[in-house]
Amino acid sequence: MTTANTWNETLDDLGRRRARVLEMGGPDRVAKHRGKGKLDARARIERLLDPGTFQEFGTLVGGEVAADAIVTGSGLINGVPVMVGAEDFTTLAGSIAPGSNSKRYRLAELAVRDKVPLVMLLEGAGFRPTGDHYGRTPTDLLAQAQCSGKVPMVTGVLGPSAGHGALVAPVADFSIMSRQGCIFTAGPPVVKVSTGEDISKEDLGGPDVALPSGVVHNVAETDEDVLDEIRRYLSYFPPSAWSYPPVYLADETTGPRATPELLDIVSRDNVQSYDMRAVLDVVFDGTDWFEVQPERGTPIICALAHLGGHPVAVVANQPQVLAGSIDAEAADKAAHFIMVADSFHLPIIFLADNPGMLPGSESEREGVLRSGARMFVAQTAATTLKLHVTLRKAYGFGSMVMSLIGFDGQAGTFAYPGATMGAMGAAALSNASHAEADLAAELRDMELKASYHSAEHMGFDELIRPEETRNVLLRSLQRGLYGRQTPAAPVQRTVIIP
Repeated sequence: MTTANTWNETLDDLGRRRARVLEMGGPDRVAKHRGKGKLDARARIERLLDPGTFQEFGTLVGGEVAADAIVTGSGLINGVPVMVGAEDFTTLAGSIAPGSNSKRYRLAELAVRDKVPLVMLLEGAGFRPTGDHYGRTPTDLLAQAQCSGKVPMVTGVLGPSAGHGALVAPVADFSIMSRQGCIFTAGPPVVKVSTGEDISKEDLGGPDVALPSGVVHNVAETDEDVLDEIRRYLSYFPPSAWSYPPVYLADETTGPRATPELLDIVSRDNVQSYDMRAVLDVVFDGTDWFEVQPERGTPIICALAHLGGHPVAVVANQPQVLAGSIDAEAADKAAHFIMVADSFHLPIIFLADNPGMLPGSESEREGVLRSGARMFVAQTAATTLKLHVTLRKAYGFGSMVMSLIGFDGQAGTFAYPGATMGAMGAAALSNASHAEADLAAELRDMELKASYHSAEHMGFDELIRPEETRNVLLRSLQRGLYGRQTPAAPVQRTVIIP
């Protein structure tokens, strides 16, 4: 008998055990899961990663419970290594036991150690009532919290996600939910027993609840759409805080060009509205920029885009909503977005057009000053490259949270001629001071001249024409980045979708 032959029985046993793990909850449960229009845990990982790159670990954890209800391992997304975990709802409802807790902890531990992103795909019932005692075993959430600010952490909510397993979503830098996703502290049966409330999964934590609450950032229709959006999101980021975002090869979309379209988009009349999204379409490399939390805090747009092939974070007022006034939700959204961008060295471009923080009793009850202060601290503390353009107006604290304040570390500050600024607009000041008609007219004239007065005293680096917007930002970005990093070999812009 050869030495190789002596391995046969042992390797056959390993093969049988692995085959059982690959069956997950068994053919019937997998088929039932797929019958709901969902992918199973392994199919989700296959869709997420570059083809053929998945390397699993912890397959034998759980013994007879296949992979202990969570599939874990590493692979590549657009050629970049990532750690990935997918809860397997077909196996004991994707619940967590001591073994699966250890796998989850190991995932996050390896992500930080190896300086690569972490992706968690959620559909599970929380802790499993096994009777096993965890003792002094560390909870996975400790390791996941260590990822914050060090490696990009993304979650996809692809079904009901309850209890402890759901906690990684609000900890993550970005979370996205499918239309069949739900997320909650405890599911409807527990809610019924605890409070007497009779409620469906969807009404308890579906997209119509999770998006407005801010627990998840975005929603997509299907599992496939969610996974493709995760790939898109990560394409803007470096693998970790120890590296820089990828720079894409130059093509016809990345070079300098004038932006005369802005003369038609941005009305010179401050009272007339326009869609800031149309500005982003013109200024940045293409119209395929990625908006984060489009349905929450709508007076501010937070987006990932490319300028000259460089990934950038964009914080822009939206004049179509409350005339661009910044409310508490918008400020909270922007504060989180700014902190994530700063953690991973994405330059931040502020496009300001707002009459200030949103006034009024309801706004005050929502804590607009608290949220505004949080946004101000986030953007002031940010050490990444910052650029600012005032398109038409920026008043009071609303201008400061949008990085229009001297000695705030900007690499460039610009404004269009006629842009108005100050503590408040002329109309508001006239009403507040009960100004006579002549004084009110004088205040309006002073307001219109404010941009020139500011430029005369270096309040801006330069007043620019709308047609110059892209090129001014592009050149300032290139200059600002030049001394900050050793350029890596550029990569192709193509994003692989399996």
